[in-house]
Amino acid sequence: MADIDWKTLREAAIAAMQHAYAPYSNYKVGAAAYASDGRIVSGCNTENASYGVGLCAECGLISNLAMTGGGTLVAFVCVNGEGDVIMPCGRCRQLLYEHSTAETLLDTVSGIRTIDEVLPDTFGPRDLEKVK
Repeated sequence: MADIDWKTLREAAIAAMQHAYAPYSNYKVGAAAYASDGRIVSGCNTENASYGVGLCAECGLISNLAMTGGGTLVAFVCVNGEGDVIMPCGRCRQLLYEHSTAETLLDTVSGIRTIDEVLPDTFGPRDLEKVK
């Protein structure tokens, strides 16, 4: 997966965003990623009238990853309702980190970054592997 087709990945994120359920904020979000086996997984945000139990697009994407065969994330992008690249929130960065490697790439508002660059000094599965 040395050559990432970012255009196709953004198109998949835009397609996912079009399924978002955002009647309260009207802020639709779509996310897409290449899994380690080359397939594209995606998700969209799903709001809820009680606000706090809404799900971010990244949550749907990670559920899709697990449901369709697992693996790790190779490259990721998140877009808003206008199709613009946006940055995942801190909670979602941690969620993505859990299913990434040090080489996982994210398309961000400031360019392509590794997961470790967008969530520095984090704690996750790689840390737990050190104690096994």
